[in-house]
Amino acid sequence: MLKYGILDKQNKGIYFKGGDIMLTATGVTVRFGKRVLFEDVNIKFGKGNCYGIIGANGAGKSTFLKVLSGEIEPSKGEVSLDKGERISVLKQDHFAYENFSVIDTVIMGNKELYDIMKEKEAIYMKPDFSEEDGMKAAKLEERFAELDGWNAESDAAIILNDLGIEPEKHYKMMSELEAREKVKVLLAQSLFGNPDVLLLDEPTNDLDLKSINWLQEFLINFENTVIVVSHDRYFLNKVCTHIADVDFGKIKVYPGNYDFWYESSQLALKQMKEQNKKKEEKIKELQEFIARFSANASKSKQATSRKKTLEKIELDEIKPSNRKYPYVDFKPDREPGKEILQVKNISKTINGEKILNNISFTVKAGNKIAFLADNENAKTVLFQIIAGELEPDEGELIWGSTITKSYFPKDNNYLFDTDENLTEWLRKYSKDPDETYVRGFLGRMLFSGDESLKKARVISGGEKVRCVLAKMMLSGANFLIFDEPTNHLDMESITSVNDGMRKFKGNILFTSHDHQLTQTVANRIIDIKADRVIDKEVTYNEYLGIE
Repeated sequence: MLKYGILDKQNKGIYFKGGDIMLTATGVTVRFGKRVLFEDVNIKFGKGNCYGIIGANGAGKSTFLKVLSGEIEPSKGEVSLDKGERISVLKQDHFAYENFSVIDTVIMGNKELYDIMKEKEAIYMKPDFSEEDGMKAAKLEERFAELDGWNAESDAAIILNDLGIEPEKHYKMMSELEAREKVKVLLAQSLFGNPDVLLLDEPTNDLDLKSINWLQEFLINFENTVIVVSHDRYFLNKVCTHIADVDFGKIKVYPGNYDFWYESSQLALKQMKEQNKKKEEKIKELQEFIARFSANASKSKQATSRKKTLEKIELDEIKPSNRKYPYVDFKPDREPGKEILQVKNISKTINGEKILNNISFTVKAGNKIAFLADNENAKTVLFQIIAGELEPDEGELIWGSTITKSYFPKDNNYLFDTDENLTEWLRKYSKDPDETYVRGFLGRMLFSGDESLKKARVISGGEKVRCVLAKMMLSGANFLIFDEPTNHLDMESITSVNDGMRKFKGNILFTSHDHQLTQTVANRIIDIKADRVIDKEVTYNEYLGIE
């Protein structure tokens, strides 16, 4: 539970004296049975900082957020919040507010304000309005004004507009909105009312690019405390001043963004392996590394403080990560020739909806093409056609004679509808049927020992992704098609997939919501609009017009 110094009836807690430290976790331990998720966590979250919580799947990132919010009681230790401060949490239940208007749902982000607003309305609607009611209403009006209640609706409307929810939808019921719009409303709810501490669990999920960019700028300029869990490395790099790493039961905070944490941990690992290296050389290398990151700091209020923090860091503070990264390396059996693929006048209608309309392009040698589309289904249907899993209504594909392809489907569940274990499942796709060879390949994808004997039907979403990646590596194909390959993956696996795609010597067609992967892999962008196709040989950032 949140601990607080002076008893407060509203929040039912005890407050400690405030300052620049907004939220404190002291000796926090969480156990589930015999399993210790994390132990003896001591972190002070400072005002004006944004903390990115990272860690492998199952490490306890989301659980830690729930402990900080008071939703989950720690097995040991306490979380304390300064007097008068408010925590706001991004809600995950998209159907919890079906019977409320959009604007009311947003204002509910400040529960005290919303409750006062509704209590006032109820008093003023009483037919037998008494003197006692008048006195109570006066007190409510005073607190309402203190909470800036008169601007609540306009403030809520501004956030909704910025997130792309049109004014005509502000007073509709939540039940009338589409799923992606509900996601935006709940995000607006968490941001409403300038909370002192903002807890966000995967805030970029199901957001369009424009909304993500707006959220980035909002958080960069947010003056209070942000604690965020995200698998989006680009997002973490943009907004974070600190990284909190959940690793083997501990949570340790490092200054800087995700890239700084990753590269510094790799540097520390390298230097640990080179114990004979002189201390002075190590220090010099570290200083050069920090200087580079300081120079590339985000152009925001955070940049100055981030630079100062980085400059204070010492070698001994940087510890190599204990995480395991899967080995992702796509090696084609033969080089592709000059003729790769021509897509000519492809059209497809599904359930009466025109998904693809006269799509044409030519894949050239060395092309790694990222696909964007107004209609999400358009990318998947196009990839299914190119992969040979779906026939077009019109048009044709002309392949080069040297091309061999492998496909990563967005929905891969059909591949695992079998009672085979993983070794048996993968052996079907291997040119070498030897069990030792196949299990060795599974080991590369972090299925060690008896894990390679798991039933294919019951493995998790992230495990399925790693299996499909192993299947693609075994194929030896020189033309790869990826439909959202980072879905269900932890940060380590995403990094490995990113590196594998970037180093691949053949052609790639792909779509991904991971900004960093798209930016570092693609050398061409094809954007399928409702009325046209935009095709440019540029990087993702160049296409978006950002640095």
